[in-house]
Amino acid sequence: MPVEPLPPLAVPHPPLVPTTPARAVDTFFYDNKIVRDFGVATVIWGIIGMLVGVLAAFQLARPELNMGTAYTTFGRIRPLHTNAVIFAFVGNGIFTGVYYSLQRLCKARMFSGTLSKIHFWGWQLIILSAVATLPLGFTTSKEYAELEWPIDIAITLVWVVFGWNMFGTIARRRERHLYVGIWFYIATFLTVAVLHIVNSLAVPVSFMKSYSVYAGVQDALVQWWYGHNAVAFFLTTPYLGLMYYFLPKAAGRPVYSYRLSIIHFWSLIFIYIWAGPHHLLYTALPDWAQSLGVAFSVMLIAPSWGGMINGLLTLRGAWDKVREEPVLKFMVVAVTAYGMATFEGPMLSLKNVNAIAHFTDWIVAHVHVGALGWNGFLTFAMLYWLWPRLYRTALYSKKLATMHFWLGTIGILFYALPMYWAGFTQGLMWKQFNAEGMLQYPNFLETVMHIVPMYYLRGIGGVLYLSGVFVMLYNLVKTARAGSLLANEKAQAAPLLPEAQDPHAQGGHWHRWLERRPFQLAVGATVAILIGGAIEMIPTFLVKSNVPTIAAVKPYTALELQGRDIYIKEGCSNCHTQMVRPFRSETERYGEYSKAGEFVYDRPFLWGSKRTGPDLHRVGAKYPHSWHYNHMLDPTSMSPGSIMPAYPWLFENSIDYSTLPKKITVLQSLGTPYPAGYDQQAVADARRQARGIAQELRKEEIEVKSDKEIVALIAYLQRLGTDIKVKPEQVTAAR
Repeated sequence: MPVEPLPPLAVPHPPLVPTTPARAVDTFFYDNKIVRDFGVATVIWGIIGMLVGVLAAFQLARPELNMGTAYTTFGRIRPLHTNAVIFAFVGNGIFTGVYYSLQRLCKARMFSGTLSKIHFWGWQLIILSAVATLPLGFTTSKEYAELEWPIDIAITLVWVVFGWNMFGTIARRRERHLYVGIWFYIATFLTVAVLHIVNSLAVPVSFMKSYSVYAGVQDALVQWWYGHNAVAFFLTTPYLGLMYYFLPKAAGRPVYSYRLSIIHFWSLIFIYIWAGPHHLLYTALPDWAQSLGVAFSVMLIAPSWGGMINGLLTLRGAWDKVREEPVLKFMVVAVTAYGMATFEGPMLSLKNVNAIAHFTDWIVAHVHVGALGWNGFLTFAMLYWLWPRLYRTALYSKKLATMHFWLGTIGILFYALPMYWAGFTQGLMWKQFNAEGMLQYPNFLETVMHIVPMYYLRGIGGVLYLSGVFVMLYNLVKTARAGSLLANEKAQAAPLLPEAQDPHAQGGHWHRWLERRPFQLAVGATVAILIGGAIEMIPTFLVKSNVPTIAAVKPYTALELQGRDIYIKEGCSNCHTQMVRPFRSETERYGEYSKAGEFVYDRPFLWGSKRTGPDLHRVGAKYPHSWHYNHMLDPTSMSPGSIMPAYPWLFENSIDYSTLPKKITVLQSLGTPYPAGYDQQAVADARRQARGIAQELRKEEIEVKSDKEIVALIAYLQRLGTDIKVKPEQVTAAR
């Protein structure tokens, strides 16, 4: 295949101030090896994460693809997929772009090669630890934060190494002003650090088990403050920084508007942090917090579209080049997908829209437009642009890159459109009443069976998208083999003069003062992102009326606690919610709507975010023990056509009581009112309750040993929603 010529390089923006008289220059070398290493990791983890995602997609259509093992069920691999794609694929993509662009924008080699290596290998080990622990059931169950406390500590340490290296490089820069991309890198580092530390606060029980310091409503608020802003400050702001660098480079044109980039940056990081509560509309979260989340979510349209417009208008006059260059094709779709997702997000936060969309596959479609279109396509564009420059050759084949573009684009359509259709179908079927005023579809499973064809199409879309990544892998390998890695790229630049002598450090737009001072910029960004979180959290934690208590609500018994931890281990909250919203359609289907005071002892909260199966908050005492026993052994025996996998190992595995006393003491330290000394009685109490359940099962001609995990899980399920009295006539079948 012919080798095509390498296009000329382009600067990200024109000189901002007049140049100074010629003076002595430093000669130094950019570190391209660390860029290459992170780029390779990006591709490898992208393929792994997407393969797991394709498997998970088809598992919803074909339950037998759960393979009958504890380690490959949807509940366990779904968080593996999200962690692999977000933190492995996108994370390594961020570091690839940051390590390349930061050196050139600062005109300095990375501060420390040793720190770069520690960062690279530390991050890969963290990802491997996720691969090892999540399928084994070691999980906190918190979305996008499932990794247990030792790994959380490791993430914190490696993130500090990244920040140390980044700020060290900025301190040694030979360019006075910090370019807009660096503003976004700084905000990303600081905000992700705050989000991760606050959300991950937990008290360890054992090496791979902990309990959150937050409970119930407060835990939900903190988690979605983190969850929404993990999307904002891991999947959005660093990629905006990369957009501001690589899009002008690829287009050979300056950024459309410097002033718009200022507005975009500050308004985005200030407003985004408030929007987390829109994930909790119509839940037990206080109404005022929900309203704040909605208001700021709607405001997000302005800065988000400001960034999109700035990106697309940078291409003005370069549309002929877009038709020819696959890199620019990827970038145009990426920025457009960013605009679509950031318009749809605020729309979904409106209560009337959220009432239909929440808990449905509509949200899955929305998330993947951003992930596949924005993050995926911008990553692919960056890699296609970087690889020829790192290996001093031309891209092996623009035709293959264009093929990848179309495979990816068609894959996104095949993925998103069926999920939108499935989401609309679910939301409407759940709420439909007949002429007699009864639920049109009282059997939840009926709504599931209508959308199974959409799950097949979603899986096909994933296969198409992934096949494009394999094409890219081949193209990049051939490109690398055609050249040789320029590990240390020679560069020259004049050192910075003292500020008083440097004309670059004087005058200009007021914002230039901040651009010359990274510390002050970092402080300003930190203040901007702390305000919203503090205003939402402090009243929720300190004002008791925000979480009114219910006298009838008691802590879980020792056996129920064990069962709850098994429920978490199996990832049941990935498919089942525990939050009945105050809609007639939900109270008719499930029972009394959920109250804030019912969750005061839930660590972590398990409200869920997706109903692949019915809500379980009122499932307690609705069915006999035998129903739950048979349902877990063979779901189709109780619910014909169910897409839920079987859990045969629960009938073989013995309950692990070894850490139960420590669980009790940890929960006591967090405020759960177990009696003094209960940790010494907990195991005996659990065994006694387990024997009672086993005896009741025998009455129904089911023989089971009382020390099996299924017994503990039954105890937990039978407890759900029974602390408050519910009128029997309100409860209908929720199969």
